[in-house]
Amino acid sequence: MKRLLAAVSAIAILAAVPVQAQDVDRVAVNGIIDQGLNHSEIMQTAAYLTDRIGGRMTNSPQMRQAEQWTQQRFRDWGLSNVRTEGFEFGRGWSIVRSSARMIEPRVLDLRVIPIAWTPDTNGVISGDIVVAPITSPGQFEQWRGKLRGKIVLLTRPDNGSEPTEPAFRRWTDEELAGRNTYVLPRNDPEAAERAARSGRADFAMRLDAFLVEEGAIAMVRMSQRDGGLLHGTGYTYQAGATPRTPGLELAAEDYRRLARLALTDTPPKLELMSEVQFHDEDVNAYNVFADIPGSDRSGEYVMAGAHLDSWVASDGAVDNAAGSAVVMEAARILRTMGVRPKRTIRFALWNGEEQGLLGSLAYVDRHLATRAPMSDAAAAALPNSQTWRARWPIQPREGHDDLVAYFNLDNGSGKIRGINAEGNVAAAPILQKWLEPFASMGATTVSLRPSGGTDHVYFQTVGVPGFQFIQDPLDYSSRLHHTSIDSYDHLRADDLRQAAVILASVLLSAANSDEPLPRMPLPTRPTASDPFAYPGGE
Repeated sequence: MKRLLAAVSAIAILAAVPVQAQDVDRVAVNGIIDQGLNHSEIMQTAAYLTDRIGGRMTNSPQMRQAEQWTQQRFRDWGLSNVRTEGFEFGRGWSIVRSSARMIEPRVLDLRVIPIAWTPDTNGVISGDIVVAPITSPGQFEQWRGKLRGKIVLLTRPDNGSEPTEPAFRRWTDEELAGRNTYVLPRNDPEAAERAARSGRADFAMRLDAFLVEEGAIAMVRMSQRDGGLLHGTGYTYQAGATPRTPGLELAAEDYRRLARLALTDTPPKLELMSEVQFHDEDVNAYNVFADIPGSDRSGEYVMAGAHLDSWVASDGAVDNAAGSAVVMEAARILRTMGVRPKRTIRFALWNGEEQGLLGSLAYVDRHLATRAPMSDAAAAALPNSQTWRARWPIQPREGHDDLVAYFNLDNGSGKIRGINAEGNVAAAPILQKWLEPFASMGATTVSLRPSGGTDHVYFQTVGVPGFQFIQDPLDYSSRLHHTSIDSYDHLRADDLRQAAVILASVLLSAANSDEPLPRMPLPTRPTASDPFAYPGGE
């Protein structure tokens, strides 16, 4: 009953807000549907990004190819002002080959992937293992003097996670209705500063220094998912901050077998080989942009984006060639139709999302708003992405008000079921109107919930309306996200075509609306939700 009342209350808030939105141009929607469903090129785009180019690690040769190819496709379709914008990133890195096998007490090939931005083994190495779970510098002393000449297994083994629910699912009507509950913010002013000082790369480098000092010959971690899946994610991409210890990830089942054997009278011995390459020709990463120019509303624009980069355990299909292909297909649809929007429509393919939304942050910082520097010198020296949320006040740039709305795709290849309004109760009924033509395609929900973890986030942090679409989850989180099976085979063509049609229509409605979408107030430093909380908590 409480859940029902909360949902009814949220709907009442929406109903009380006057709507000034222009009606959707349903004749244009007919054209978008025809072009997007009967003449789609979205799967050809997705196939080139995955089958042909493959995993697109930021600053890798594959990503450089993707940057060039996507620009050429935009030009082929007749878009304007096709370009890149660079931002400082760090080293490129790619995998040549790798292998692992247990050679005692029996010979057994193991499933393995190098950890991103770690060095290679310089040929085949072999050694005894030691299971030394280390998750913080405070555990170093426990293992001092015990690691020399050893292959160090860093993950504490668990008992596995046999699935009890289907891996593949779609949102039910009840689940979508539940998203209408307004989520109250929980403000902890200290949390942002704690997060700014807790970078993953910092601990990775301290761990590496300890392993080098102790004479370990390699480090191995366990995959975070069962089923033989691998990830290989890593974050030591900055120039001058590369580990010296080769790092590899083993499939969870292989890792646990080794850990069990380590407790017996026949402890295992491993043979490892990792060959990787670093690419230092250009430390800048590049976002890709293309426009459909506006005919009115000088300077105003709407924008759609998705991140083009991926990890390299597989081909980065659902994360996020899917979203990139939807954005590109929406551009193709609108350009093919010859639309003349009042506002410019801009299409963005972001880089460096997987390392912390770096490409979209660079755009926000350069074009929309920046933040005051931190007064603490050590904190001020940290990367921009680590300190962004802890810096006040926000300082809008000249172009802050020009961006009317930003729409993001980054939840796999599931069909669009709605959009997250990010707590913007004034924008919610307008978004609902723009989705109305697609109710029969399953897109009905406008949720007031905030969503995080992808490229609309930094737009929201500076008061620009930024929205993430709600998509059917399918098997995105259960087995595909960042894993070694994220390939073209798991893309849903009908869902992607539906998503491209909806994105194109929403962009056109936003570009032609009489008034820009209502904004939330420019964020200021929040007060604590719990004013009596003791400092220093987690």
